[in-house]
Amino acid sequence: MSRSRAGTLRPFVLPVGVGLVSIAAYTVFSAMQWRSFSAPSWDLGIFTQLARQYAAFDAPIVTIKGAGFNLLGDHFHPLLVLLGPVFAVFPHAFTLLVVQNALFGVAAAALTFGAITLLGRRTGTLFGLAFAFSWGLQGAVEAQFHEIAFAVALLALSLTAFLLRKWMACLLWAMPLVFVKEDLGLTVAALGLVLAVRSRRPLGVWLAVWGISWFALASLVILPLLNPNGAWAYSSSIDPAGILADPAALLQPQKGVTLALLLVAGGLIVVRSPLALVLLPTLAWRFLSDNPGYWGPTWQYSAVLMPIAFGAALDGIVLVRRSGWRWLRGYGRQAASVSIVAALVLATTLPLFKLTDVPANFSTDRAAAATAALRVVPDGASVESDIGLMNFLVERTDVYWLGNANPVPDYLVIDLQAGGLPAEWTSAQVVGRALHPDATFTTIYAADGYEVAQSR
Repeated sequence: MSRSRAGTLRPFVLPVGVGLVSIAAYTVFSAMQWRSFSAPSWDLGIFTQLARQYAAFDAPIVTIKGAGFNLLGDHFHPLLVLLGPVFAVFPHAFTLLVVQNALFGVAAAALTFGAITLLGRRTGTLFGLAFAFSWGLQGAVEAQFHEIAFAVALLALSLTAFLLRKWMACLLWAMPLVFVKEDLGLTVAALGLVLAVRSRRPLGVWLAVWGISWFALASLVILPLLNPNGAWAYSSSIDPAGILADPAALLQPQKGVTLALLLVAGGLIVVRSPLALVLLPTLAWRFLSDNPGYWGPTWQYSAVLMPIAFGAALDGIVLVRRSGWRWLRGYGRQAASVSIVAALVLATTLPLFKLTDVPANFSTDRAAAATAALRVVPDGASVESDIGLMNFLVERTDVYWLGNANPVPDYLVIDLQAGGLPAEWTSAQVVGRALHPDATFTTIYAADGYEVAQSR
């Protein structure tokens, strides 16, 4: 390799290294989850069904959500069509976990490149690692695949361009966000307003209009049209009137923990940057919701906040370099260290730390029984299942979730220990009688809490 070419590639070595390290670490974690048959929720199964449909050039009809349910009526995420070609080559649910890890790796490489450019090689690399293994991303990896994986990468690329004053690139990377999830149209609009002020160009105004327009179109037209209930499914959980009537509801401890972690991750200087305004749409729909699951720092809900918080921190550091207050300039020189130290302090409380004791945290005691249960079910069968083995069945069978009203399946597959069943459902026979009283099921496999029953 010539010296000139080596010099051209040198700025990308460390960022790419950070991205690859994060992909490797997260994929090891995903592999440990997979081999231990861990199933945090039904979401991986849902998105695997979607990818399988797209790979076959079909509409995203996801029977886990209900017979004939079009997933574009649940959330507006047409960009997930990109999963189709990948799934066609690697037709496995685990593929989606690797895709998500790779997208987080792209985000880590992008933010690290921006951090090194602004802070220098050593501090920038450590700052990039702090982002790569931030609490929001680790929570999302543990929760397994969600559409927000694409948003994390796009936001990181867009915000890195913003930090480096590449205004057109910022706009172009932000535009596809509206096709990842409907509420991100508001995030795009907020970014557009900040871009307009910072760049002093109309690009940001057009981006804001683009974001608002797609949010309105998705939430008011497309989602109600495709949803079986004729409405945006999640609008009913947002209760601004209730918050106004009881402002104390905004002071839930879980919401405070989320905000505190955001501030610490952003080295406290995140509030100095106008990019902090881009956090508000996501925080608003979460904190105005009556669903407590949205309030705290767990699951995947904070993943999209991570590139914004770390991007705002970098922007804040740059801005305070010109501050008239000496103490603020001095803190600006230490703010990146706050983010780095915070990441180290939090590390022992986050999912990746479970890798330090694999036998205790990723038990394979039931793996043989789970594998045997899966072998009983033939490819192409219709299956009604709880979340226990759903993610392992969905790539080769037609899966229904047993919480919906479904047609009588060929097989009923349950996990009495970790499937999320009501306590009174004590066997596959009991479940079969409760769900399909006119059908007859015969138990053909039972071991370690897994049961498979076949309809006759």
